[in-house]
Amino acid sequence: MAQVLPQQPASFPAVTDLDDDALIAAIPTASLGDCAALTAEAARRKLADAIPALEALCRSFAGFGIERVVPEQSVALRALGEIGGRDAAQAVALLIARGVVQGPTLGHAVAVAAQLRVALPADRLRSLLLHADPLIRADACRCARRRPELITVMIDLLDDLNHAVARAAACALGQMGRIEARPMLICLLGDEPSEDLIDAISSVADEECIVLLGRVARNIPALSDAALDALEGIDHHRANAIANAIRGAAKEQHAR
Repeated sequence: MAQVLPQQPASFPAVTDLDDDALIAAIPTASLGDCAALTAEAARRKLADAIPALEALCRSFAGFGIERVVPEQSVALRALGEIGGRDAAQAVALLIARGVVQGPTLGHAVAVAAQLRVALPADRLRSLLLHADPLIRADACRCARRRPELITVMIDLLDDLNHAVARAAACALGQMGRIEARPMLICLLGDEPSEDLIDAISSVADEECIVLLGRVARNIPALSDAALDALEGIDHHRANAIANAIRGAAKEQHAR
């Protein structure tokens, strides 16, 4: 039997003409044609007061979208991500934890959750870490925290056949201080250096990592400051010596 979507009112004038209260009031029952404009305007205004209305819009389509993206939920989630803050993060967490978003739209929700660093219930996060969709697995890694019950799952994901998942798992485990991630982080930082990898490896750094961070600081100007900051934050005499040498050399070069 075909699903019947909720009935919605006809469209109305330009959203930019609405004040904040009128904009918020229109969101929960917006037609598909108006929904994208209303939510985008709420996001543009960074309208935190619109968060309950955006959450209500998503809830009004609970049970739909098993096989296709629900566009109303998708644009509401995007707006929550752009508005940001603790209340938006809590709203996204509830929508995921209560199964309001599902099917393809779940991927959109978990991506926003990763963006907002949402803390999800451990049982729900575990199911997302084991999800069939690699994009969801990778974004779920970015939501992970120091939870003993999830560490084994995260370590297993270091061997995931999808590179993005394995990378996300390594970064998350590194930030937790888990040395199991160190070999992969060393390889990743050597092959595809980035600020998030520098941040992750600094928490599990040994001498090999310190030397590699020094190499990044010397040879990659765009990442030099991040690598030097990481070295200076590592409690190891060699890290401090390398950082001081690089900064000293840079000062001499600038003085010439």
